[in-house]
Amino acid sequence: MNVLQKLTSISSPGLTRSFTVSALNNAKYSCKLLVVGGGSGGCAIAAKFARHLKKDEVYILEPSEDHYFQPLWTLVGAGVKTVSQTRRQMKDVLPTKAKWLKDAAVSIEPKSNLVKTREGHEIQYEYLVVCAGLQNDYGKVPGLTEALKHPASGVSTIYAADYCSKTWSDLKSFKGGEVMFTYPDTPIKCPGAPQKIAYLADAYLRMSHVRSKSNLTYNTCLPVIFGVKKYAETLLKVVERKNIHVNYKTVLKEVRQDKREAVFRTTDDNKEVVLPYNMLHVTPPMKTPDFLRNNQDIADAAGFLEVDKYNLQHTRYPNIYGLGDCTNTPNSKTVAAVAKQLKVVETNLLSTMSRGAAHAQYDGYGACPLLTEYGKCVLAEFVYDGVPHETMPFNQAQESTIAYYMKKDLFPFLYWQFMVRGYYNGPEFVRRIINPLAK
Repeated sequence: MNVLQKLTSISSPGLTRSFTVSALNNAKYSCKLLVVGGGSGGCAIAAKFARHLKKDEVYILEPSEDHYFQPLWTLVGAGVKTVSQTRRQMKDVLPTKAKWLKDAAVSIEPKSNLVKTREGHEIQYEYLVVCAGLQNDYGKVPGLTEALKHPASGVSTIYAADYCSKTWSDLKSFKGGEVMFTYPDTPIKCPGAPQKIAYLADAYLRMSHVRSKSNLTYNTCLPVIFGVKKYAETLLKVVERKNIHVNYKTVLKEVRQDKREAVFRTTDDNKEVVLPYNMLHVTPPMKTPDFLRNNQDIADAAGFLEVDKYNLQHTRYPNIYGLGDCTNTPNSKTVAAVAKQLKVVETNLLSTMSRGAAHAQYDGYGACPLLTEYGKCVLAEFVYDGVPHETMPFNQAQESTIAYYMKKDLFPFLYWQFMVRGYYNGPEFVRRIINPLAK
């Protein structure tokens, strides 16, 4: 029996746990490549490099046991999918040739190539890919956390596995009144989703014969319905057809669930507006994780990993790359963007490992399947500066049944079977075949 076993056998439960944690906290690791984050980007880039490097030269730092295909949460909120259909166990999506540390980063020390973890471990790396995503910042809106947790508050969000089913529950039980949808004044994942759920809610309320007794309002911090003009023109027609009132430059600041009131502030004149609701769908403010946001060595003033927007290499530390939502690249933060970024990071990081230059370029590609009805979708694709960059050989600004089923069935298949395994880098190869004249 070793010293720890002896202590365990004679100590109280509290003392035992204290000694056990102390022993575990001394662990030190070293690896060729450390991937921080096991989301879309983390799984895929780890899978790619697990094939390039030797077994256990790639480490993945990720605390969650579950992995979600989050783009389907809109369809969960609309009753088309279930949460379980969006979830896989993390152990089943991470590459077997990589080493998974079920832990979270608390600090990155880029000058010494060191990451410290929540459990007290230290990981020495040669190269680092940060793909830590964004977190919902519920606390930024007083009353929101309590309202989301209350089963009868009428407040929900499709931006969390814990609450997207509540959106569907609220829709099914809704009997009429004021329905509010919000878009916050922070960068968010999938910027089209706040209006997608509004459009699908309208469609469901029409099917359930409640729409005539309801007023739908979309409150957005933005001055436009969508950032790419070609698709915005279509969405304005959708809003008009559905009779959804849009308040631009309007930000949710507080939820008063006891009064069923939402407090907004208009950004033009800084006035407070209190609006009653019977159902409220909130897109929460979002932020990068603390270990990144509070680290001036690697993050910009807003807390995002500071990388070159084209080669995705850190602007000061060439052995660090960024991937996905946590970087400061000015693109739409979507899974489609991550897919396109994967090949760039793979190519450039391999070059860096060989002492070469980072020549591969990310063009800002992003895609947003904007669901407008059950069975209809506007498939927006674009690159930096809001320039459309479409794959299909038809005008994707038109509402399409094909695009709807691509969103519902094809994209999840591509994600689980190819992307998280490191075999999907976006639709460029498809575009060259079916739409060779696309610019």
